[in-house]
Amino acid sequence: MSCENCYRDGFLDGFKPDPILTVSEWSDRYRMLSQRASAEPGPWRTERTPYLKEIMDSLSATSPIQSVTFIKGAQLGGTEAGSNWIGYLIDHAPGPVLAVQPTVEMAKRNSKQRIDPLIQESPRLREKVKSPRARDSGNTILTKEFPGGLLVMTGANSAVGLRSLPARYLFLDEIDAYPGDVDGEGDPVSLAEARARTFARRKIFKVSTPTIEGRSRIQSFYDESDQRKYEVPCPRCGHYQELLWERIRWDKGNPQSVVYVCAGCEQPIQEQHKTKMLHVGRWVAQNQNCRNKKNIGFHLNSLYSPVGWFSWVDAVELFEKAKDNPDRLRSFVNTVLGQTWKEKGDAPEWRRLFEKRETYDFNQVPVGGLFLTAGVDVQKDRLECEIVAWGEDKQSWSIDYRVVNGDTSEDHPWNELFEFLNEHFPCKNGDSLPIRLMAIDSGYNTQVVYNHVRKHPINRVIAVKGFDSLQTIIGPPSTVDVDSKGRKIRRGVRVWKVGTSVAKTELYGWLRLDKPTTEEEIYPSGYCHFPEYDEHYFKMLTAEQLMLRVTRNGGRRFEWEKIRERNEALDCRTYARAAAAIVGLDRFNKTQWENLKRPIEIQRPLPQTEPENKSKQRSSFWKSDSSFW
Repeated sequence: MSCENCYRDGFLDGFKPDPILTVSEWSDRYRMLSQRASAEPGPWRTERTPYLKEIMDSLSATSPIQSVTFIKGAQLGGTEAGSNWIGYLIDHAPGPVLAVQPTVEMAKRNSKQRIDPLIQESPRLREKVKSPRARDSGNTILTKEFPGGLLVMTGANSAVGLRSLPARYLFLDEIDAYPGDVDGEGDPVSLAEARARTFARRKIFKVSTPTIEGRSRIQSFYDESDQRKYEVPCPRCGHYQELLWERIRWDKGNPQSVVYVCAGCEQPIQEQHKTKMLHVGRWVAQNQNCRNKKNIGFHLNSLYSPVGWFSWVDAVELFEKAKDNPDRLRSFVNTVLGQTWKEKGDAPEWRRLFEKRETYDFNQVPVGGLFLTAGVDVQKDRLECEIVAWGEDKQSWSIDYRVVNGDTSEDHPWNELFEFLNEHFPCKNGDSLPIRLMAIDSGYNTQVVYNHVRKHPINRVIAVKGFDSLQTIIGPPSTVDVDSKGRKIRRGVRVWKVGTSVAKTELYGWLRLDKPTTEEEIYPSGYCHFPEYDEHYFKMLTAEQLMLRVTRNGGRRFEWEKIRERNEALDCRTYARAAAAIVGLDRFNKTQWENLKRPIEIQRPLPQTEPENKSKQRSSFWKSDSSFW
């Protein structure tokens, strides 16, 4: 070939369009995994996770699919599949992209840990997204500009972020951790989907591990899809089947003996065969009646995790640790099996709790109790207060339940309530403990509550308010005191959010725990001890149950409803639990628990264990946390 022909062919090749690629093809060609974001750095290989190929290719520009739902366990690569899609869009099918994490803080962390390495490690992307150091680069933590498009990252807790731009592509990650309502504007998934409504060729990718049955968004979206399951063949008989936990077998106490029993030939399958099984697996739709052919869904549990990531041995070890602990078992069902947790919403039988009462003295701290909190419910004519001792493994002992009568618009019932803070409750070792933190409900007589809380140190008395939609026991506090110019008053009243539904669900699980039958047995984690209260207390403690309701638009949701008129004991315990969470019940490590067992005069300040999003939400309460000790 002459030089003239070489130049001509090279010139003409420059006019050829880039080949049309699927997401998996683009990833195999151009995606590089960084050491910062991956345990297996280097070129991306779809063959490592073959079950992701069909999921990713459904998001390709050439696919007619508009909505892809992926309900999954952990350690399966779902978020990396989303990152591959984002890289593909930047390079191959540009347009406006909105990526939503549960919170803005998580969106920032995801940007630094995943999106920045995605761009920097892939030359194709590095050419198209300017360095954040360049002037007018359009590259910030939450915004990445590229030719033909824009990537905006935000949190589901920000209505402003969800309204920020029309988006042809939506990546909604961990949607079951989204709040139920964002800034009073409604469901964040619906707000995000509204951004893509005007695009005829839109793509929406929803990914999450599930949570509670009836509340799980990802499960409801999957139910509306064609419900695909990944079937793999038995290496012995060739029978195709879904990998199910029920068919995992092992010798009790020996996780290393684990095998999978084939549903076809009933022969054991060793995990070493899983790699070949995954390579010849296939997705099979279970819902043949799905009307919307552009809406597809995939379900995968962690038993499919590639060899070297999460093994069947790991799953068995987790199960053996979780099977007798409701909290751990729920996590296992959600994150390993990729299934929703079926909550027992009916109230525990009050008579059974009454019969399990113990004979320890009122206003004394039994052995095991290491710090005290109090929860206060405010009524028109009285204040009701429960004082609770907390110990390791989240065990609790009710110390006393007190009712202070009087008009709560007046000072005298409040003065009597705050006298409780001066009491020291004797322990078996001769020491005594004060109430560490008192949490007062501000839902009724709100301004009166604020006025009285303001008079006390913020590390002794706090105002709280319940939110049924909050997905954690305790949320960050917000300042409610402002001056005449609308500026927040330093050290003004701060109201802590309490996830009442989460707290009540947890409590009801604890109340169902069985008492040990022998002295040698230990009490299970979360066990609740009660002194010889009368029947009225236990009826109030179990006065609500979780009810399934159908909304006006046909949706389903669970709500807590009264089955008896009086529920103050349940509310008081919920607020005492929230106070315990703030003190550190869910965060203390072994060293901190051991320090609490020392006599008070030799206890030392413990290392600070602040909330996850401490950078923006650090309050004076956390700064003065050492005063507790």
